[in-house]
Amino acid sequence: MSDVMVIGIAGGTGSGKTTITKKLIQHFGDDVSVIHHDNYYKAHHDMPYEERARLNYDHPDSFDTEMLIDALKELKRGHSVVCPVYDYSIHDRSDKTTVVEPAKVVIVEGILIFQSRELCRQMDIKIYVDTDADVRILRRIMRDVRDRGRSLESVVNQYLSTVKPMHEQFVEPSKRNADIIIPEGGHNLVAMEMVMERVRAHLEHC
Repeated sequence: MSDVMVIGIAGGTGSGKTTITKKLIQHFGDDVSVIHHDNYYKAHHDMPYEERARLNYDHPDSFDTEMLIDALKELKRGHSVVCPVYDYSIHDRSDKTTVVEPAKVVIVEGILIFQSRELCRQMDIKIYVDTDADVRILRRIMRDVRDRGRSLESVVNQYLSTVKPMHEQFVEPSKRNADIIIPEGGHNLVAMEMVMERVRAHLEHC
């Protein structure tokens, strides 16, 4: 498939990346496919649960980014890809997989996608969602407790021990690689309209 537009959406945990992604899918439907960096956490089947729970999941080395890059290249060639699925409740890759179909617009979403130069090279537009740290931690607590079966204490401990320092070391500096920085994510209607207009123009010329 020629002329595939790849949009990277990065930003800290709870910044609003998913909101922007959902709005683009709602608006453009089947013309958009999404591939999540989170699904490419490395598998640790050989490690006991307690050890897996202590791993640093916010460091670039915790992801199999090469595998994601290969999948993205396949999507750009017009081929569907089989993606791994990560299970947050067990801190490991599950035995399930999900199929991502090729589309005219492919969104790559994740906190550290702009950290990899090779992955950045695959993208046509790089969007960084910039949201206050206090808003992001509250959103993360709500999401992890409600959707991922985590205890409040474990979420807060993880945030203070790895999420916050890794954000400052890797995520925040990676926004220098962005083309567009959107404060407040999907709630920034002016920025959202500009992104939608760019996607609309691409689809008209496909």
